[in-house]
Amino acid sequence: MNEEKIKILAKDNKIITLRELFEGKQKTRMEQAKLPFEEKIKALVDLQKIAYSWGKKKDVIIWQVKFPSSQTGKTVYP
Repeated sequence: MNEEKIKILAKDNKIITLRELFEGKQKTRMEQAKLPFEEKIKALVDLQKIAYSWGKKKDVIIWQVKFPSSQTGKTVYP
């Protein structure tokens, strides 16, 4: 399979190769890996909220997490 020959329709009707798709996904993963731990947890909680409301699944657990704010010293809830 030649990754340069396979074309994919992406966002905004942009046509990209399979190789470009994989490279973009890898770049996104590397950027996400550099996020602070608190940001990763906040993103996870946001996904839990989406899963809870999507399809009306009420068996999804949404974490109640407190983070100390580095600017105010107050506790921040995601």
